[in-house]
Amino acid sequence: MWKLNQFNYNRRPSDEIRIGGLLLGGSNPVRVQSMANTDTNDIDNSVAQCLRIVEAGGELVRFTTQGIKEAESIGKIHASLREKGCSVPLVADIHFNANAADVAATKVEKVRINPGNYVGSIKIGDTSDYTPEEFETEYQKIRARFIPFLDICKQNNTAIRIGVNHGSLSERMMNKYGDTSRGMVESCMEFLKICNEQDFHNVVISMKTSNTVMMVQTVRLLAEEMEKADLHFPLHLGVTEAGDGEDGRIKSAVGIGALLNDGIGDTIRVSLSEEPEAEIPVAKLLVEYVSSKKNHEVINAIESNQVSRFEYSRRKTRIVKNIGGENVPVVISKAGNHTIIPDYILSGDFIQAPDHKQYPVYSASEIESIYMDPAEIIFIKMQFQDLNSKVINALKKNEKTVVLLETNHQNGTAEQRAFFHTLLNENCDAPVVLCRKYNEDSLQNLQIKSAADFGVLFIDGMGDGILLENDGEISAESVNSVAFGILQASRVRVTKTEFISCPGCGRTMFHLQSVIAKVKSRTSHLKGLKIGIMGCIVNGPGEMADADYGYVGAGRGKVSLYKKKVCIEKNISEENAVEKLIDLIKINGDWHE
Repeated sequence: MWKLNQFNYNRRPSDEIRIGGLLLGGSNPVRVQSMANTDTNDIDNSVAQCLRIVEAGGELVRFTTQGIKEAESIGKIHASLREKGCSVPLVADIHFNANAADVAATKVEKVRINPGNYVGSIKIGDTSDYTPEEFETEYQKIRARFIPFLDICKQNNTAIRIGVNHGSLSERMMNKYGDTSRGMVESCMEFLKICNEQDFHNVVISMKTSNTVMMVQTVRLLAEEMEKADLHFPLHLGVTEAGDGEDGRIKSAVGIGALLNDGIGDTIRVSLSEEPEAEIPVAKLLVEYVSSKKNHEVINAIESNQVSRFEYSRRKTRIVKNIGGENVPVVISKAGNHTIIPDYILSGDFIQAPDHKQYPVYSASEIESIYMDPAEIIFIKMQFQDLNSKVINALKKNEKTVVLLETNHQNGTAEQRAFFHTLLNENCDAPVVLCRKYNEDSLQNLQIKSAADFGVLFIDGMGDGILLENDGEISAESVNSVAFGILQASRVRVTKTEFISCPGCGRTMFHLQSVIAKVKSRTSHLKGLKIGIMGCIVNGPGEMADADYGYVGAGRGKVSLYKKKVCIEKNISEENAVEKLIDLIKINGDWHE
């Protein structure tokens, strides 16, 4: 039985499946894919965009398939691509229409279905609890509809993806398990049980949410539950509604990177609210970077039983001024004209506080010197290999020490994780600032690599601060912005407006990128507010569950506005929608100039 090794990279063994001419899972590399945002019935534009995705390096391409007409159209796209010599496997994305799934399974290599809305509820409009009998009745209804679909897939050698979205968990599962990771996992396991009974194994699974912490914990829980059931289906990773620009890249790298660092994942899709071909270089970079940690020097450490992989629990640390305890993680940056002001400035061998007091930085070899330093904060720079009984005792005794944790290891994330587990085992509560140094000239490279390295540690409740350095041609302001972005994406510190926006697809009835830009230009000063910008209602209200306000496509030229999950205004004109959104924010007292 596979078990995550917290300190040494060990990829989860999965079954190899076939999607047309593409092998996925097993010993194959992690595959990268994207989803078209064209109208599936627009054959020429869909083919052209698919070719651009493939040219960028995409290995699978998905198209939204709302109904029978779109299922027929994706077949025409498939035929046109083959005529042009393009053999990329196509995936039909099905949400509400099981009949469309049956047709699509005869047209393309793979069909994605969503358990949350594959069949309708037996209790439409009824908010009462499900009885055990009703729960089972609905399961049998699902089973009766799903098995004929599997038979069609068998006949046509079609693979399927069981894609569970947090935003569209069925009422039945919500009723029994709540809006939880357990509900998502149970929804998936039901469908896997049927696949296993029917001897159908050409299956890949995804568990997606816009909340990076929940996404990571849910996939980890699913992997464990599958191991218990002796199931080894490959896993598709993604963070839904990640957004665009820096935020979208960092958020995706935090969530997907955390699981890849765990050795989990067989294919990924980075969902950006940009042209789909722009997703591929980001996905490839992320896969290549984490894959470079394979076959590293062994890290020897003992796992602490105080760390949970399935629920967030921050490591308890003592307070040193504004570092540690319940304080949000601090940011230490080099001086610059920063938009978001860091908590401390790194200046040579000193760290400067906002009150201009300077604190020296000691090395682990100078551990004896800390006893004589009267400073309010004593920063001590060290790595995992510096930990010994003498150093640990010094960290325990001097309650003003703050560790600056560095690493030069090939798998630096795992080595830093080993440091935290060792402190936990030794009952040492010294606060720790995570430090990494890169040498990147590309801002995108820095965003992806640093987010993948730091994110999983913050998600696991480790780290009282971040010190991100870069020796390449990137400004101090940009490096500082990345550091704050990682903390926000890891959900440990909010310092700016969070935009939860989908990447768009054939269901989107407006130009998503221009709308996002317009909403951002008017609301990006609303620090700490979460605003969802969604192309349609498929995942919109659900994936915006923790958003404060939502802008959701309701039809061609029409938009609905939400406060949390409640629709406040329906089918308003797109021309007036942004102003109406601002009015809604003002009415609820969340607007400031």
